Parts: sequence; C-alpha cells; structure tokens
Amino acid sequence: MTESPTTEQYEVIVIGGGAAGLSAALVLGRARRRTLVVDAGEPRNAPAAHMHGYLTRDGMPPADFLATGREEIARYGVELVRDRAVDVAPGFTVSLAGGRTVRARRLVVATGLKDEPPGVPGVAERFGRDVLHCPYCHGWEVRERAFGVLATTPMSVHQALMVSQWSKDVTFFLHTVDERQLTDADLRRLAAAGVKVVPGEVAELVVEDDRLTGVRLADGTTHAREVVFVAPRAVPRTDLLERLGAEMRETPFGSYPVVDETGLTTVPGVWAAGNAMGFAEQVVNAAAGGYRAGATINGELLMTDLDATR
Repeated sequence: MTESPTTEQYEVIVIGGGAAGLSAALVLGRARRRTLVVDAGEPRNAPAAHMHGYLTRDGMPPADFLATGREEIARYGVELVRDRAVDVAPGFTVSLAGGRTVRARRLVVATGLKDEPPGVPGVAERFGRDVLHCPYCHGWEVRERAFGVLATTPMSVHQALMVSQWSKDVTFFLHTVDERQLTDADLRRLAAAGVKVVPGEVAELVVEDDRLTGVRLADGTTHAREVVFVAPRAVPRTDLLERLGAEMRETPFGSYPVVDETGLTTVPGVWAAGNAMGFAEQVVNAAAGGYRAGATINGELLMTDLDATR
C-alpha cells in the first residue's frame, strides 16, 4: 500500500467502535493522546434489545451504551469516523473504505466478531429475541420458560446443561448431532439436570403472532417451546491482524491472536481488545480490556519519547 501525501498522523488509531474500542479511546483521550476511532457500526450485540451483567448498566440498550460512549470520548478530543478499515500496512498506515488514509504510532484492533446462527428456518429471524445463545446475557429474562436447545456440535451438551439452571423445562434437540457422540457422562448429567433429549433433525421454528411457540422436526412432530438456545458460528474479524503478521491461535470458536495480559499481540505496537482477541469477551470484559490496552499504550509512548531525548 502506497502512503498518500495527505496521510493524517495520529498517535493511536483504534479500529472498532464497540465497548473495547471506545474504552481504549477514552483512556487515551484523557491521557491527551491524539486518537482516532474508526467505527464500521457493526456491534456484535446489535440484535439484542438490552445488555446484562455490566454493573450499573444492566438492562441498558446496546445502542444507548455506545451512544453514551461516543459522547464521552468526544469530550476529550477523540475523533470518531464512521468508516471501515480495509487495509493496514507495516508502520500502521490504515486505508479506509471512504478513501481516507491515516497513520499512527500505535494500533488497537477491536473489530470484534460476527455471530452466524445455524441455518434452521426461523433461527436468524428470531436471534436476539427468543432465540438466544448466552444464558448469562439473557437467562434471567426468560427464566422458567420452556427452553429448547438446538445441538450443532458436541459442545452443545454443555449449553443444555448450563441453561437448565434457569429453567427446569429444557428439551435438547440433537438435530445434526449423532446420539452416539454423547458420552456416558453427558447422558448422566443431562438426566441429572432433567433435560429431555430428542433425536431427529429440526426442520424449523414455529412462530405465531410474532412469538416463538415451538420446534418442528423433519418428521413433522412439533414440540412446544418458548425459547431456543443455539450456538452460533463465531466469525472473528481478525483479517487486519493476520495481514500485519500477528501470530494466531486456533480455538473451537475460531482463530484469535496470541496476546499478553494487556492485549499486546506478537506484532510490536499492535494491541487487540474485546472479541477480536477472544470469543467469550462480554461487554464488561471488552471494556476492561480496552482500558488495559489504552493505559499500556500511553505508558509505552511516554517512555519511548523520554528515552528518545537522551
């Protein structure tokens, strides 16, 4: 990538305007660092009406949370641009989809991930409403309802066991998982939790009056259910990190960068935060990770500049 003569210089560029990116930008702005946030506007929790488990922000709509964050970083002179980073070169020159080219001394990648729900008719349309994936996020709100759990991997057993803490009426639909893949320990635990196991492929979800009412199998039988838990396929947005040569690690939920306790990747000067560094980062974790990255970057820049004066 050839650098434009009009390339704008920042101290830090944060790619991603979710909880992690905004948190890093807040710390950096308060530290008087010239910071740019590039926000493509694709937060992972957009399908959800409310977010939970974040102390003092429990039940807050995700869009309101992000709007408040944008207002806060603006107070400290942080610039936010609604755009997408499409390329990044060594030296941290970033090309934006809108044609702008920007450069920074340090880079925070907080691009998150995308959830791809199973391709069963009705699942994608209800995702974030009465089709859910995280009991810690939404279990309280649907407690004691009739749950279904759609199995798509052997790890779905764990999900079925977990959600049984929020309802004693749980049906585990094996769907594409072969019953022979369940271990004796799996079957014992499912029985102990009172989870009903139903073999057979799921054909569709049944929706009446904009409300989930059941799960229909391929053989035509229908099981009345009010909530269905699924395991979406995680698609990490880590292409920029890979382009920079960051070392990646394979997990059951995709490929993520190898990072230290502050989020520093194996590429000097590049940090990852939020779901760009791991599948399980909730909003509160992502915000904390962004804070750590921002504080670490500020300290490193300070010491680098002081050492350069000798």
